[in-house]
Amino acid sequence: MADEIHTTREADGTTHTTTVVDREPKRGGGMTLIVIVALAVVAFLGFQFLGNEKAETSAVTEAAQKVGDAAEDVGAAAQEAVK
Repeated sequence: MADEIHTTREADGTTHTTTVVDREPKRGGGMTLIVIVALAVVAFLGFQFLGNEKAETSAVTEAAQKVGDAAEDVGAAAQEAVK
C-alpha cells in the first residue's frame, strides 16, 4: 500500500494538496472457500442420507418378502393338515 501526496503551487501563491491512497482490491477468496466447503459438506451428508434410505427400503422389502414366504408355507401346511 503506497500513499502519494502531491502539492501544487499556483501562480498567485496558493497551494493545493492532493493525497492519493493506493489500496489493494479486496478479494472474496476466503468467503468463496467457506461456501465451497459448506456445499461439499451438504452434498456429502445428502448422499449419505440417500444411501441410508436405499438400504432401509431394501431391508423392509426383504423382510416383507420373507413374511410373504412364511405365510405361504403356513398356508400350505394348513392345507396338508386338513387332507
